[in-house]
Amino acid sequence: MPSFDITSEFDKQEVLNAVDQSKREIVNRYDFKNTKTSINSSESTVSINSVTKDRLLAADQVLREKFAKRNISIKFLSDFADEETPSENKRVYTLKTGIETVDAKEIVKFIKEKDKKIQASIQDGSIRVTSKKRDSLQSIMNEIKDKNYDIHLSFGNFRD
Repeated sequence: MPSFDITSEFDKQEVLNAVDQSKREIVNRYDFKNTKTSINSSESTVSINSVTKDRLLAADQVLREKFAKRNISIKFLSDFADEETPSENKRVYTLKTGIETVDAKEIVKFIKEKDKKIQASIQDGSIRVTSKKRDSLQSIMNEIKDKNYDIHLSFGNFRD
């Protein structure tokens, strides 16, 4: 029985490369001189620090450009928290892997509304979609892409 998985994962090495490229650009650009602007990353977070709000937003734009150039979805940068103190502005992005239960239920509901013959099940941060016909799986895959959810969705593990 044909099936595929819907997941939401990012390549950690590509994220590190994008952050490193952003750091290098910030160090070399004249408009960032003496602003104490920095970008740091850990396993699942990326933080931007700067003295002024406009330099923070400019560094954020540099980071987004580097994500786009390395083919990392910018939707991973949608969950952030801003902190503002008199001496520093800070933005922390939380990069999540896996599809949350609420989003997974919404996707499964969408799939079942579109085609009753397609089965979808939630499995630890991913969704397994099965059907008797390969063509119906490909059409539902295209419809999910067109729906444009707030999270990055990747399709893999297609089995015939």
